[in-house]
Amino acid sequence: MAKPIVAIVGRPNVGKSTLFNRIAGERISIVEDTPGVTRDRIYAEADWLNYNFTMIDTGGLDPDGEDLMMKRIYEQAQIAIDLADVIIFVTDVRTGVTDADFLVANILRKAKKPVVLAVNKVDDLRKYSMDVYEFYELGLGEPFGVSAGQAMGIGDLLDEVVSHFNTDGEAEEEDVIKVAVVGKPNAGKSSLINKILGENRVIVSDVAGTTRDAIDTAYETDGKKYVFIDTAGIRRRSKIKENIEKYSIIRAVAAVERCDVCIIMIDASEGITDQDTKIAGIAHEAGKACIIAVNKWDTIEKDGKTINKFTNDIDLELKYMHYAPKIFISALTGQRVKKLFSLINEVYDSSSKRVQTGILNDVLTEALAMNQPPAEKGRQLKIFYMTQVSIKPPTFVIFVNNPELLHFSYKRYIENQLRDAFGFKGTPIHFIVRSRSDK
Repeated sequence: MAKPIVAIVGRPNVGKSTLFNRIAGERISIVEDTPGVTRDRIYAEADWLNYNFTMIDTGGLDPDGEDLMMKRIYEQAQIAIDLADVIIFVTDVRTGVTDADFLVANILRKAKKPVVLAVNKVDDLRKYSMDVYEFYELGLGEPFGVSAGQAMGIGDLLDEVVSHFNTDGEAEEEDVIKVAVVGKPNAGKSSLINKILGENRVIVSDVAGTTRDAIDTAYETDGKKYVFIDTAGIRRRSKIKENIEKYSIIRAVAAVERCDVCIIMIDASEGITDQDTKIAGIAHEAGKACIIAVNKWDTIEKDGKTINKFTNDIDLELKYMHYAPKIFISALTGQRVKKLFSLINEVYDSSSKRVQTGILNDVLTEALAMNQPPAEKGRQLKIFYMTQVSIKPPTFVIFVNNPELLHFSYKRYIENQLRDAFGFKGTPIHFIVRSRSDK
């Protein structure tokens, strides 16, 4: 089941990023005293009371004047509404309720999504307690006085947030493969889904980001069921490139969270960009089965070395995704689009594969015999045994005498031996290293 998504919204300089960092437990966003400085790491995994959730910081507004600022506040609130299961609306006790707060509150009320109102910068509850009550005016229920900087009131706020999670979960069909098509705006995500469906269900235009909402579409072929999650939807109201990129990355986070298989679309005419590597990194970190689809291949002038050169570029830029198969397609002409299904099935099966402990340890014993574990400062690494604890992605616990002695390079060697023995095409492999005395 997908983890719930919690979005943090609010006008500039109310402390959204400080709150985000406080809940995530690390300094992920860059926080300065200038409005709108949030950069790059706008999502994080968080947990509270045994609930795991994905948190999105919609910050990064750069007000160039009142009208434009209002437009962007509206845009970020809309993004949060589209994607989030619960919204934390952050306000500032020191400035009181502002027109911008009312604007956001009105949008959020119409959205019919759970909203938790955080009144930030309440460093002294006795001093500000009456001021917090003023925020009842927004009509969003009880305001929670918090201090993200001083870590006060965060527990009560999170208790309220997790109370809105749907713990029943949606009944999901076991035999349906959920496929997210992710990539930067205008890479051809909607065109691919249209080509697969054989009809124009998703609006396609040459303007980047013309479809707005992520659209789920069921599809069946050769007796197998799929749901395609289209993430094309970002609105290009603002000419500011950074916001466009940020919103497309936020949407990618939400779609990746819900999928089994991720098709990462790269525009062949543009090559691999920074945004491609960011989006691919989201899928990799989430442990999803992945396929790299290079689209618009029909537009490229080719000779005998073109595919090799592009493949090498991908290997260089996305070296952490060495396991992901690559396919060169044209969503426009349909070139190789049908072949995607056999790849989707293959990487899905890989990510769901279980290996019996006995067979696993036969491979491990052979790997240890071929390449002795390293020693450091006279201490020899001993690997006792390994067992698989979960799937999607395949996750293995390795029991050793001292976890510090198991270096990245030897772990990668073990991973390569597992891939040689069991395939695992298209899926990351996760390792948990335990001392044998660990309970």
